[in-house]
Amino acid sequence: MAIVGASGSGKSTLHKLLVGHYENYGGDIIIYDKNLRDWNLEHLRKNISYISQDDFLFCCSLKDNISYGNLEAGEKELYEASDKAYAHEFISSFQDGYDTVIGERGMKLSGGQKQRVTIARAILKDAPILLLDEPTSALDTKAEHYVQLAIENMELQKTVIIIAHRLSTIINADKIIVFDEGVVVETGTHEQLISHRGKYRELYDRQLVEEGVRRHA
Repeated sequence: MAIVGASGSGKSTLHKLLVGHYENYGGDIIIYDKNLRDWNLEHLRKNISYISQDDFLFCCSLKDNISYGNLEAGEKELYEASDKAYAHEFISSFQDGYDTVIGERGMKLSGGQKQRVTIARAILKDAPILLLDEPTSALDTKAEHYVQLAIENMELQKTVIIIAHRLSTIINADKIIVFDEGVVVETGTHEQLISHRGKYRELYDRQLVEEGVRRHA
């Protein structure tokens, strides 16, 4: 499922609600047939993997950063997770491989590499719910392609909720929910919403124009 809308429409607020950052809200949030207010927050968050556009990596080795997703995982599981995240190849190209220390917030890695490391960590965690907050918005086209492939590897048998800035990354979503000023104004597939010619079509057409201007600048 994808959540789209203009800046300030309420997309990130929804994610924060789902992980229990807010206590005072109206209505009910049901997760796996259980009201959010009845969940133990620690247990809830163990069932969620969260990936944002602002990757948080520690100043330690790549192995340690990925292992943080599941401290009990063995090396075979770690390598498999990295491979599914399209991270194993570039990690193996480093002189120290998985023992490479990546610096504060992963400063020695490119944006796409950092994102794939965080995805490897999420794959290793193997949580049933994936929350992704604009994971490709700050990447170039090549990096976005590999991150998108990695996300697709995560989606099997998972509940996936992705906030999308680049609408091209969510055209295959089974449901797209369109927010406008905190209100759901449209739902449907990409094809249905394009045909409807509503808010989603407006956002999509505007982005095509903006990307065309950038390519020709």
